[in-house]
Amino acid sequence: MSKKPLVKEARQALNQFKEEIAQELGVSMPNTNLSSDITSRQAGQMGGKLGGAMTKRLIENASKDITNG
Repeated sequence: MSKKPLVKEARQALNQFKEEIAQELGVSMPNTNLSSDITSRQAGQMGGKLGGAMTKRLIENASKDITNG
């Protein structure tokens, strides 16, 4: 599975969405230039929380869009 968005222009919106979810969860997002300074365990813990929350939010938003027309 590729990490590249299907629409190149969506990358910035996805990154912003990721930052919003991280703030809501109280997860500190490292600067992308410093990401090599964290352990794989730390990255996995952050990614698991963010990934699950992002997926849940995307499904909620899609459900609202479907029900609202």
